[in-house]
Amino acid sequence: MPKFLDNINKANDIKKIKTQDYSILAEEIRNFLIQNISKTGGHLASNLGVVELTMALHLFLGFPQDKIVWDVGHQAYVHKVLTGRKELFSTLRQMDGLSGFPKREESLCDSFDTGHSSTAISAALGLVKARDLSGENNKVVAVLGDGALTGGMAFEAINNAGRLKTNFIIVLNDNNMSISENVGGLANYLAKLRTSSKYTGFKENMENTLNQMPGVGKVIVDRLKRSKDAIKYFMLPSMFFEDMGLTYIGPIDGHNISQMMIAFDAAAKAKKAVVVHVLTKKGKGYQLAEKNPSRYHAVEPFDVASGKPIREDKNISYTKAFSDALVKYAQSNEKVVAITAAMPNGTGLSEFMKQFPSRFFDVGIAEQHAVTFAAGLAMGGYKPVVAIYSTFLQRAYDQIIHDVCINNLPVVFAIDRAGISGRDGKTHQGTFDLSFLSHIPNLTVLAPKNCYELEQMLGYAISYNGPVAIRYPKGDAYLGFSEHQAPIELGKSELLQKGSDIAILAVGSMVKTGQEVIEALEKEGKKATLVNVRFVSPIDKEVLEQLSINHRLFITMEENVKSGGYGQKVADYLCDSKKQNIRLINISVPDLFIEHGGVGELQQKFGIDAESIVARIKTEL
Repeated sequence: MPKFLDNINKANDIKKIKTQDYSILAEEIRNFLIQNISKTGGHLASNLGVVELTMALHLFLGFPQDKIVWDVGHQAYVHKVLTGRKELFSTLRQMDGLSGFPKREESLCDSFDTGHSSTAISAALGLVKARDLSGENNKVVAVLGDGALTGGMAFEAINNAGRLKTNFIIVLNDNNMSISENVGGLANYLAKLRTSSKYTGFKENMENTLNQMPGVGKVIVDRLKRSKDAIKYFMLPSMFFEDMGLTYIGPIDGHNISQMMIAFDAAAKAKKAVVVHVLTKKGKGYQLAEKNPSRYHAVEPFDVASGKPIREDKNISYTKAFSDALVKYAQSNEKVVAITAAMPNGTGLSEFMKQFPSRFFDVGIAEQHAVTFAAGLAMGGYKPVVAIYSTFLQRAYDQIIHDVCINNLPVVFAIDRAGISGRDGKTHQGTFDLSFLSHIPNLTVLAPKNCYELEQMLGYAISYNGPVAIRYPKGDAYLGFSEHQAPIELGKSELLQKGSDIAILAVGSMVKTGQEVIEALEKEGKKATLVNVRFVSPIDKEVLEQLSINHRLFITMEENVKSGGYGQKVADYLCDSKKQNIRLINISVPDLFIEHGGVGELQQKFGIDAESIVARIKTEL
């Protein structure tokens, strides 16, 4: 039984724990996280790494008056434990349960809803200025990982923060990882900072030696101090934060609470922005996660002893199907290159990276740069494939338009986690991509019905002389209709089953649902038509014209919000062509931010599962 964790039931209870007991509490928190996340799934390694850091922040701050903004937010589990939510951890990431990210609806101690990277400094800086304008004096802290500094927005915020004349604390949690290992110049810079403890010892020894020199020693020390930390500049190749106008403290052991408390107290006295650089170990306290932090970054329910998932996934996923297909095409086409924004494992590019290291590019958490970088590669005669999650592609909207589509460049966007993606919640659902992509001129937008068609579409996209986006869902790939492999032609859909009166036009992942609806209707004596839409832009107007001859009910089905989706394109067509005799049912995701839960649960809740659709059709008929 926990000795101290049981006594922490609300914010600030940690202040009652004695200093000598902090290490025991940290161990209890880690055990609590491992046991609970092994049952619900969630972000494990990142949370294990910030236990002492979060404890130190809670000892330093007073909630809810003081504010923490967690960058991304998947590392905020310990914060939730310490703010009275530990009893809800059995519901973590479950429908109507505890969110896996900060959520203001849950607690006044969550100051900002987050889910994407590199935003914390900007948001916290806004809170700082709001505090000052209101004449308040609460503390504001932004906590971000070293991976977040590869995102340009973080640099924009640092540039702005350098002019502050008021206190603002930025905690840089440096574990040398984002989801995968960090890459690039900034990662190298931070690696040098991690070794800068030698500077501290060197400086102290030199000062002690010089002070002992009669007559001249003290004069030399004073001059050195007045020369803007000359020793620091000598020992380190660059003092980025200091040059930007921020004070830098560190690096500090992120698992030593007393050291961090001293640093935070010192930082709070400055009338400017201060970076406190702490070094942590991702996965700390669970040996399997320490050895393989990427594998245990986000986990499904698992066996604690072995670390193996409780449900072994033996089916091929869409991500794996994409990975295999890309490697296949790259073997025969040396112009194919691949780009990821710090997610080679999640997007399925790890195998490509192994086989074609010189043609693989991890640009860090920098989606905007990834897209424009791809545009440059395409302009140079290559076929870049940008593999990215739907929710993260939102961050590069301007670059898609301005740099790729206006130039009409042959960039392929492989959009994973499209549609309802499940338990990460509203910041990670991929329900907007059809709306924000399909209206862009020059951009062709496709969605495969199964894993075989995904391979077909990727081949088509690589051979196409223009920008192409292919969106596909998370999880197991649909294997149905494998016998239907008609060649892909621009703007042409695919007739899977011919009927009359009712036409179901299904986009991508909804083809499987459409088949289930067809089967249910057949039991009612109704033989409906099933169309695999394939192209969301441009839409197939010819098939709509043909279907309008002997069908009076069109049903469009998509895992995308209603506004701007495929269903609205069909509605526009029916209106423009004056098809007043045809009724349209638009099956789509409501124009809402979808909360966390199982994919099937959420589909049922919003009426886009087969049973709900059949019931709606019966009502309509």
